Amino acid sequence: MTQNHSADVLASARRIVVKVGSSLVTNEGRGLDEAAIGEWCRQLALLSRGDEAAGVGGPREVIMVSSGAIAEGMKRLGWAKRPHEVNELQAAAAVGQMGLAQMYETKLREHHLRSAQVLLTHADLADRERYLNARSTLLTLLQYQVLPVINENDTVVTDEIKVGDNDTLGALVANLVEADLLVILTDQRGLYTADPRKDPSAELVREGRAGDLALERMAGGAGSSIGKGGMLTKIVAARRAAGSGASTVIAWGREPDALLRLARGERIGTLLVAPTQKTQARKQWMMDQLQLRGAVVVDEGAARKLREEGKSLLPIGMTQVQGVFSRGDVIAVRDSITGAEVGRGLANYSSAEARLLCRKPSSEIAHLLGYSAEPEMVHRDNLVLKR
Repeated sequence: MTQNHSADVLASARRIVVKVGSSLVTNEGRGLDEAAIGEWCRQLALLSRGDEAAGVGGPREVIMVSSGAIAEGMKRLGWAKRPHEVNELQAAAAVGQMGLAQMYETKLREHHLRSAQVLLTHADLADRERYLNARSTLLTLLQYQVLPVINENDTVVTDEIKVGDNDTLGALVANLVEADLLVILTDQRGLYTADPRKDPSAELVREGRAGDLALERMAGGAGSSIGKGGMLTKIVAARRAAGSGASTVIAWGREPDALLRLARGERIGTLLVAPTQKTQARKQWMMDQLQLRGAVVVDEGAARKLREEGKSLLPIGMTQVQGVFSRGDVIAVRDSITGAEVGRGLANYSSAEARLLCRKPSSEIAHLLGYSAEPEMVHRDNLVLKR
């Protein structure tokens, strides 16, 4: 990949997930690093506003995934070493989460940016209904220019429902919101050909392909005594993020203006490029679904709007519902005249709910169902047309 193209990958990213690790957030376990958190929040605010003076090229949607709750709780409780018992880890997380959330709220408010705390577990991302609810919440927060600060819900999490580390959580969040870029800020300047702390001849890998197994072999090693991850978890996270088309940057968290410089297209740390673009990855996934649980049949006008104008599918255009499906399933959209598949997409409502919504305006959804998830049956961003 050319340097210009690499710069385009960075500068064109409009939705960015930023992950920071425990050792950075807590200054190697000494307590929340107010100066460092304040600096990241300043950059996040400039990115969110698209500050012209910062040269970041328009507003960005930014989500922060922050470690540090357990480490901060350990400090407040006077513990020198990370405990192993689940109940002690949960207690440390409960104590530390208070300070972590307060710190981000305070620092972001200084830059006139609203924030929200979101705590997730693996179960929230594995269950289809909870996954869609989490996605809807995050996208709504971004719509209202509120910056979500996400952490794993270590207060209640157990091994059975644990994501495992916040590098993985960052990748899962990138998949959840279909981010363009995942930025992992760490205590290393990026991926090296060997451990630079042990091998002075180790060289920084400037760029690679997300999912390259050679990079994963290169990245072995463990995390710090404060955090749980290591470089390998970051490389694996990049592979996971690439599944939805997001590229990943691994960079030193104390690099001056790192987030702003990345948004300008400057190459910092290690860039791991997703082999498939975001829209292509989503469309390919939907088209690869061999067994669909159901379909909705649409009238001629709705079919024309989908094919020719790229519109979303509204309930008023539906004439019939076929099969049994749940919210979030991939369904077919069929033409009522020929029966041909117009396209396929993600259903915002179950088949039972869709039957109640046929031929009804979106304004009546809440009245008919008792709630309203989305005004569309299938949003255009979740729809791929047959060619």
